[in-house]
Amino acid sequence: MSRLFVRRSATAVGIYVSVALGFLATIVAGRELSTRAFGDYSTVIFATGFFQALFDLTVEEAVVKYGFRYVSREDWGRLRRLFQSAFGFKTIGSTFGGVGLVAFAFVANHRLQAPLLVAAAIPLGQSLEGLAGTALYLRSRYDIRSAFLTWSMILRLTGIALGARHGLLATVVGVLVAQCVSTASVGAAGWLAFHRFPQAPARPLGEDRRGIVSFFAQSSVGTGVISLRSGLVPLLLGAVTSTRQVGFFKIAQAPQSGFLALSAPARMVLLTEQTRDWEQGRQSAVLRGVRRYTLAAAALMVVAVPPLYVWMPWLVTHVYGQRYAPATNAARVFLLAAAVQMLVGWTKSFPVAVGRPNLRITTHGLESLVILPLVIPLGLAYGATGAAVAVLAGSCAFALVWWVVFVRTKPDDVVQPPTVEEAYAREDGEAEVLAH
Repeated sequence: MSRLFVRRSATAVGIYVSVALGFLATIVAGRELSTRAFGDYSTVIFATGFFQALFDLTVEEAVVKYGFRYVSREDWGRLRRLFQSAFGFKTIGSTFGGVGLVAFAFVANHRLQAPLLVAAAIPLGQSLEGLAGTALYLRSRYDIRSAFLTWSMILRLTGIALGARHGLLATVVGVLVAQCVSTASVGAAGWLAFHRFPQAPARPLGEDRRGIVSFFAQSSVGTGVISLRSGLVPLLLGAVTSTRQVGFFKIAQAPQSGFLALSAPARMVLLTEQTRDWEQGRQSAVLRGVRRYTLAAAALMVVAVPPLYVWMPWLVTHVYGQRYAPATNAARVFLLAAAVQMLVGWTKSFPVAVGRPNLRITTHGLESLVILPLVIPLGLAYGATGAAVAVLAGSCAFALVWWVVFVRTKPDDVVQPPTVEEAYAREDGEAEVLAH
């Protein structure tokens, strides 16, 4: 049995277990809290995700992209500088996200103010956990990263289970404590993984600096655009209806979360291996991998979607309880949206691999332009189901644009040559070896 197969299998197991624990955490919160309190809890969680993503300076993708470049070139000084710069940017962005939550707390419903103020500390922990995980990607240890996802969800489930018995505020406190412990754990593993690379004094990024900063900026804008879809939609729904409808919306997202989890191991592997292959000049192999993924996803959707659509009412009421039956129609719509998103699951890693993060801005921007104008009228008329229809329309537009982008992408299978500075450094190193 190959080591690669073992790592991929362990990655899948870790991710699937973590997602199962995440579902269980939502079930526990939904059953322990009243429908109104669960709606309030969902609103706080959506708001936390929205402000974190909106102000997040997304550096992880650039760290993976340029990190593999520096590892391939054995440029350890620039690798250290890359991580130092990324840490500074990440801290600034997550701090702004926390400040945004504090500001939102003072204009939100009085029931949400204290939980939102507690949740304001969560973005910093989540962002630093993600950055620490990039060191594991650069070691190609996505199996360890997935194991920490399981550990994080064990902590969150424990925090929610203990807190939900005492109400909304205690539940959010439980989530915060779990996030702090998780960040400390992943941070320690990331530090060890990074220090397994040969250590060298940090040196300037040189001619790569402009490209890295541009990558940071474009990825951050892309994440902000995505936040309009994932975080702003439920907040708009709550503004025109009630937090109870936001709770139904969160329950209805279960099919979407499930399918995203199903493709998560493949996407994690694609992010690592496709970025490495593209940097090493094997662009054709990357495009073939995307085609194989799409065909496999399509076959799976043909088999899975029809029975799930039929059984959805039974699943919602038996898993979450009869009081969440109004979420059934919205869950069916989300099932269709999830199937579309499954087909284009490779789009998260592909812009990183090819070094074009601006693609995320364009495609997710179009998706948001379709969704947001529809949420308010459809949500006002049909509640969570109307908001789900808006998401389905945006997902279809997103998939169509990506199909056009992929068809127009042509490989050149050319390895990027070293810079002049790196060539001289390599020659000096070889001369030193010969001298000894």
